[in-house]
Amino acid sequence: MNTPLRVAVVGAGRMGADHIDRIHRRINGAEVAAVVDIDRHRAEAAIAHIPGAEAHTDFGQALDRGGIDLVLIATPGFLHEDVLLAALEHRLPTLCEKPLTPDAASAWRVVQAELAAGRQLIQVGFMRRFDAGYRALRRIIEEKSYGELLTLHHQHRNPTTPAGFTNEMIIHDTVVHEFDAVRFFTGEEITSVQVRAGRSTRNAPAGQRDPQLVLMETESGILAQVEAYVNAQFGYQVATQASFETGIVSIGGDTEPYIRSAGTWGGGVTPGFGERFGDAYDLELQDWVDAAARGEIGGPSAWDGYATAACCEAGVKAQASGRIEPVQLEARPGLYSPSVEQAPALNVTV
Repeated sequence: MNTPLRVAVVGAGRMGADHIDRIHRRINGAEVAAVVDIDRHRAEAAIAHIPGAEAHTDFGQALDRGGIDLVLIATPGFLHEDVLLAALEHRLPTLCEKPLTPDAASAWRVVQAELAAGRQLIQVGFMRRFDAGYRALRRIIEEKSYGELLTLHHQHRNPTTPAGFTNEMIIHDTVVHEFDAVRFFTGEEITSVQVRAGRSTRNAPAGQRDPQLVLMETESGILAQVEAYVNAQFGYQVATQASFETGIVSIGGDTEPYIRSAGTWGGGVTPGFGERFGDAYDLELQDWVDAAARGEIGGPSAWDGYATAACCEAGVKAQASGRIEPVQLEARPGLYSPSVEQAPALNVTV
């Protein structure tokens, strides 16, 4: 019979705890074997309902104990590089929540380490690629159902931002998703980024310019625009409108039932990303586990993480300069070509 793959989850905060529960309750073919968090009490609390799982305060401790097949990283981004390099050294398939690392230089070091390993082991957690609407729009673009794609218009609206959320974080924590989405939809690299900030909402904290408009251009000249509005108050809304030669396609936005009754009309908006993309997270992790058993990755690669980090650097530079800033990318290694064969599947049957 099949033996579940044993997962070490690094980081037991909000995202890590959510993934721990997801693996335990809804993912087939995997089980939580270890949780690593600098706060031992938080790690122990996260696995209190999972028999046999171990709590650690250091990833090295978990590696030394053995019995790990997969790694899921859900720590803050500045901690990712060391964990990724250690996982690569042990040739452990790894799902790393975005960002791969906080900057292009460190992301490129991770890419180089994966190249040295000789196979793709890292998947980056851009969960929107697993959303039903995103996949439907990608299919429409590929099939040219309405002719060529001409422009993309994105809206990314959050109800509020936590204390200390800076202008730069609007790029690194918010627009990062749209950078990946544009690359996912078009199959092209982004070549330049421009950021404009006009009238700011009174709900923005001191020093933060909100909303901001981000304009990108891809290799073939497709323009993509993002309205990043992170203190919109009304809820969490992510939507995309694609303009084609013979049609307009919209996805996302309001997801609750739209009701007309008693002289009123309207619907609801999801309160947060967990509700909006819950199904996408489930599919993302299930695909990751299934792919790992085949010796593959099931989604965005380390290259995707690196390319998106480079887009974020251009975006932050554009915030400061007000100019159109080029995206600086290294040459794409052959390992990340779609035609490259993956390694044999993990031996998970007894």
